[in-house]
Amino acid sequence: LGVADGVGGWRDYGVDPSQFSGTLMRTCERLVKEGRFVPSNPVGILTAGYCELLQNKVPLLGSSTACIVVLDRTSHRLHTANLGDSGFLVVRGGEVVHRSDEQQHYFNTPFQLSIAPPEAEGVVLSDSPDAADSTSFDVQLGDIILTATDGLFDNMPDYMILQELKKLKNSNYESIQQTARSIAEQAHELAYDPTYMSPFAQFACDNGLNVRG
Repeated sequence: LGVADGVGGWRDYGVDPSQFSGTLMRTCERLVKEGRFVPSNPVGILTAGYCELLQNKVPLLGSSTACIVVLDRTSHRLHTANLGDSGFLVVRGGEVVHRSDEQQHYFNTPFQLSIAPPEAEGVVLSDSPDAADSTSFDVQLGDIILTATDGLFDNMPDYMILQELKKLKNSNYESIQQTARSIAEQAHELAYDPTYMSPFAQFACDNGLNVRG
């Protein structure tokens, strides 16, 4: 599984932020489908995908956070790589038993993979895929693995996410799809509430900024 989130600041330069993140994930997906990866090394998938973007003949500008998790069904182990503030939760028996660590340089500036125009190299923040936080741990039958960008985690605290996951009746595709959509819609709704004390607003307050929403 993989999620990536284009850094919105590129809009100021006339660059669509989703192009970079979308291309990065499609490239990683292709590498996986071609079998060019080691399950225990998701950082390797991220590195190979990013390198391919750097070598691309068609210049692609932008930055993105990224999270990749690989479930090895034979060993029942989950191998993860997380760069920036996208991430994952592992829920077991209605509790969060494992979560990714958020990587921030400073408030609201996550670690990110970047490709900058030549004149901006060295100015645009760019991290190496090797900087991704990587973990491996055992999972059990019935665990729920949720991957998301900060669009979810900035707007919904864990208890709200867990409330939605409790509504998951079974593990068929339709039921999972419905739950995922319900979580996304709730996060989207909360994102537009100017008075809501979101996890992001709480984090901002902790950093001396008085914001809501």
